Amino acid sequence: MTIDLATLVERHGTAGVLSVGGAVIGLLFGFFAQRSRFCLRAAVIEFWRGKFAEKLSVWLLAFATALIAVQGLILAGWLDVSGVRQLANRGSLSGALVGGLLFGVGMIMTRGCASRLLILSANGNLRALLSGLVFAVTAQATLAGSLAPLRAEIASWWTVEGGAARNLLALVGAGHWDGMVLGALWLAVALYFSWRSGNKAWMWLGGLCTGLAVALAWWFNHAVSQASFDVVQVQGLTFSGPSAEWLMRVLANPGTIFGFDAGMLPAVFVGSLLGALVGREFKIEGFKDGYSMARYIGGAMAMGFGSMLAGGCAVGAGMTGGAIFSLTAWLALAGMWLGAGFMDRWLAEPIHSLQPVTQQAPIVEQPAP
Repeated sequence: MTIDLATLVERHGTAGVLSVGGAVIGLLFGFFAQRSRFCLRAAVIEFWRGKFAEKLSVWLLAFATALIAVQGLILAGWLDVSGVRQLANRGSLSGALVGGLLFGVGMIMTRGCASRLLILSANGNLRALLSGLVFAVTAQATLAGSLAPLRAEIASWWTVEGGAARNLLALVGAGHWDGMVLGALWLAVALYFSWRSGNKAWMWLGGLCTGLAVALAWWFNHAVSQASFDVVQVQGLTFSGPSAEWLMRVLANPGTIFGFDAGMLPAVFVGSLLGALVGREFKIEGFKDGYSMARYIGGAMAMGFGSMLAGGCAVGAGMTGGAIFSLTAWLALAGMWLGAGFMDRWLAEPIHSLQPVTQQAPIVEQPAP
């Protein structure tokens, strides 16, 4: 496989191979995530409401599968993550926690995380499409625009050096076999909830394949880095950075070099569209009123800022970073669960529902007969 991949890189260039590989993996992720209803927001709501049903089981299936597959690849010598930014670079614990909290709050307000918004947009959901655009604009502003100083300030509050200090397994004195065991425990819990909630075949298959797509992205980028003479950043699936990158590619100089992210993001859209067509679920949907629109826009802004501060979205930090046991990724994921749980509880109160208050007509006393 290495020889074939090296030949492809020599013939078509590193950028071309990365783009095509990203497109294939993105297509798989989009299709199976759509068919399985993969969604962190829905899983968090079920958890905090004490309803351990199909949405939570699907997310657990995907997360456990990604964790087991990634740790297995590392043990087999097919993946080396020691130099990836989530482990090797200096990180921010304050950024991970605050960003995760903001992201969790935002995904409740928009009814979906960054990847879910892209998937729903392909299904005809115009609310998700607008929220996704606002998310991308805010992410770009946070990365290199007017919000960048605020991001840098919060990230500087509490930092951690790269290496063992940022590797959760190393911090607790564990190894990759221990990571596999933990993944197996997560998988056992996921299988139990899936069995108890009576998940359909698409739920089982979709959750497993969504997690495998995360692992496949890690393996593919590493394999290309080994086959190419160019410097290739070993990375996994994420949606915050690619969304901002595609926004600038459309609005600014089109000279941005194509790579894995450039092929992955539009392919996720196409994969979700195919899933919606297969399931006959494509349907144009819009906003009901101005109040809900304001909530979606505010949530998308919170997610855009939070994802860049946390170092990734629900997939990028939560699953991709979580599968390699990055300390900041697990902290960001915990923040997402806490922030989403708080916001769901807060919006459940009538006074916080952002719904228009119905004014009753004044009572007019009738004269006595």
